[in-house]
Amino acid sequence: MGTRFAASQVLRWTLRNATHSVFGPLQFGRCQLQPLCAGGRLLCSSTSQGTLQSPQHTHEPHHLSRQPVTELSLPSLVDMGFTDSQAEQINDATSKLRGTSASKHALSTLTTMFVLGLNPSSVLKILEKCPELYTINELQLQQRIGNMRKLGLVEGSLQRVVSHFPQILTVPVKTVKHMVLFLREKCQFTSQQVTDILRDSPAVILEDNEQLEYKFQYVYYRMGVKQADMVKSRLFRYTLEEVRCRHCFLERRGLYQTPDKKGQTTIINSKLDSILKIDLDTFLTDVANGSAEEYEVFQRLMAREWQEEEQLQGSIEAGSDDEEDEEDEEDDEETSGKSAYRKRRKR
Repeated sequence: MGTRFAASQVLRWTLRNATHSVFGPLQFGRCQLQPLCAGGRLLCSSTSQGTLQSPQHTHEPHHLSRQPVTELSLPSLVDMGFTDSQAEQINDATSKLRGTSASKHALSTLTTMFVLGLNPSSVLKILEKCPELYTINELQLQQRIGNMRKLGLVEGSLQRVVSHFPQILTVPVKTVKHMVLFLREKCQFTSQQVTDILRDSPAVILEDNEQLEYKFQYVYYRMGVKQADMVKSRLFRYTLEEVRCRHCFLERRGLYQTPDKKGQTTIINSKLDSILKIDLDTFLTDVANGSAEEYEVFQRLMAREWQEEEQLQGSIEAGSDDEEDEEDEEDDEETSGKSAYRKRRKR
């Protein structure tokens, strides 16, 4: 369903229910859907004028037209395009969130999803994945959606991102901007590459910066992979453990080499997407030439090895904290660059 069609659908729902506002509780709190001329957008007005009234209904009793309603009714949800069962699911979800801001913002959340161009089934799936969206006010939703558009997520991509990872709409604009700046400055991704990362791996927004930098440096320095190939392989969909375990398994079998300073190797390394973007069975059969049993044993050995490394690194750091000399600061500076990925991962 297109954005324009979705907007007109909600508008028709609004106007249709305006004619029988006395007989059914179709008003959500004191909110009233009002169509805007620009782009068919709809918003939730904070005025206390009650529901829409036609001239012939001006004689309605004052207490009926002004009476606040605290929840969406099942008929109103059905009129928005939801089936009876879907309407019941939404009603149950908002009921469980009583005492929160859900009763205040649920209607504007539904409207925003429709105007974004999503159909009722998609809206329901999104809200099932992320019920927190019921509690976010319309202004914040619009700002976050607008910011994603500014970052290059055009129509189609934007809807897919929201459907796949609706939690992105719960993240403040400031947090998203900080992550974008981090990817550009620390990891040296281009603006288009950052857009591609957000489109393909939106959960990166919630990652810890230190962990993210460690993963990037490991792949960049240890594996010799450039930014373009990282984006192509959708690197940030995978944990550091997944990346490192597959890489080390290949390396110890003589099937992968860290490139030298000139970026050269004596063997042909597999591409990163050939290592990551396949299931484990295919990886073992077509890339690593190994068995599932070998890989399982290797994973256990690697987990033990990494744990020992972390414990050793922790002991070294604890000891160095007790020694306050200038050499420590010089050593810290020397660890930047190619060896920076060896720093202890944040627990």
